[in-house]
Amino acid sequence: MIRLTPRSIGSALAATLAVTLAAALAPAPAAAQSVLRDAETEAFFQEMAAPIVAAAGFNPRAIDVVLLNDPSINAFVAGGQTVYFHSGLLSTADNAQEVQGVFAHELGHITGGHVIRGDEGGKPATGITLLSLLLGAAAAAAGSGEAGIGIMMAGQQAAMGKYLAFSRAQESSADAASVDFLTKAGISGKGSIDFFKKLQNMEFRYGFKRDSDAEFYSTHPMTSDRLTTLQDSFSQDPAWTRPPDSALQERFRRVKAKLVGYLGDPAATLAAYPDWMQDAPAHLARAYAFHKEALMDKALAETDALLKMDPNDPYALELKGQVLLESGRPRDALEPLRRATELTRNAPLIATTLGHALLATEDKTNFPEAARVLRTAVARDRDNPFAWYQLGVVYEAQGDTARARLASAEQQLGEMRLPEALRSAEAAEGALPKGTPDWLRAQDIAMSARAMIERMKKSR
Repeated sequence: MIRLTPRSIGSALAATLAVTLAAALAPAPAAAQSVLRDAETEAFFQEMAAPIVAAAGFNPRAIDVVLLNDPSINAFVAGGQTVYFHSGLLSTADNAQEVQGVFAHELGHITGGHVIRGDEGGKPATGITLLSLLLGAAAAAAGSGEAGIGIMMAGQQAAMGKYLAFSRAQESSADAASVDFLTKAGISGKGSIDFFKKLQNMEFRYGFKRDSDAEFYSTHPMTSDRLTTLQDSFSQDPAWTRPPDSALQERFRRVKAKLVGYLGDPAATLAAYPDWMQDAPAHLARAYAFHKEALMDKALAETDALLKMDPNDPYALELKGQVLLESGRPRDALEPLRRATELTRNAPLIATTLGHALLATEDKTNFPEAARVLRTAVARDRDNPFAWYQLGVVYEAQGDTARARLASAEQQLGEMRLPEALRSAEAAEGALPKGTPDWLRAQDIAMSARAMIERMKKSR
């Protein structure tokens, strides 16, 4: 079941270049982003990315993919080894190969260290700007105000050109890396080409005309040039004519349908997936649409249709359990959620929902199972604030206030509520037995929260 989770993301690559040079060269401020989390979607991302990550020489689990709730068509990296996809990109893509093409390009930014090396483009440009400001000021002081302004403007234009040329070089490098990765992975580059053509068509549709002069002011090479280069490279690859992975494509269709159902207007979803469509993606989309409209019986009819097609579909079982839980029937939700948790080998997001349902029954005999399930969930996925919240509720109900405070600190740190995380961690540290793993973790959280608070004060 898709969930929204707040997360702070600092990204220079995701920032829109401002008109002034100063804004273009400044790092983007951290922005609160809503992260969309869903067990089936994250499993798709992992499977989609694995052969490309391996081709790049990484462990398949070394690169994370995060989905952001943003309708724009974008993907980016922001330091570390995480690729961020906007929901609008998945909605625009028609097949899994297109998503793989975008992922391979973003992985090229990671392997090229482009975020880390951002200063290589910014420092020379800043030097040009400072020099032009000094020369301009000197000219103005000598009585030539117009000449001073002209020197400053020329210097800023030169600096902007140098910075943007550096950015275009990085994009070309990432394109070349994507060809290498997809070729080694045996994945056809047709998806990458098709997605670039989509972007080019959008440029035409919205009247965005780029010529050789306009390229000087762009962070990316001209789309037509990129298409020509990529087409020449991919068409020589033996995998060019290889058919797409049909199983992966079906998983993509399911993920896209769930995204449409979760984010879209119910009426629009039902129009896009009418009743005569009886495949799994259509049932998933309609289940979400009906659930958003509080039409529980219709939503359950769609999940039951899915389970009739495959009784062991863990994500259909998860969705059925979620519908029952959120419709005030937590006891009825337990069976499908237990089964989904078992089939996915305790997938953390599904296990968290099971823990929630167990607590929602308000039956204290279910609390030990809830504690066990939730502890397993957070052990495998620490970046799950809701799981930490639920675990804190269990601990408090069991009279373990110290660990309840520690769970709250974990939740608050994950949500970047730093002052609260610091207070909760200090309270937990004071109550837990010294030297134990939980006591040490409370110390770690307190030190991390304190350090981040200090950094934020200094940056103001």
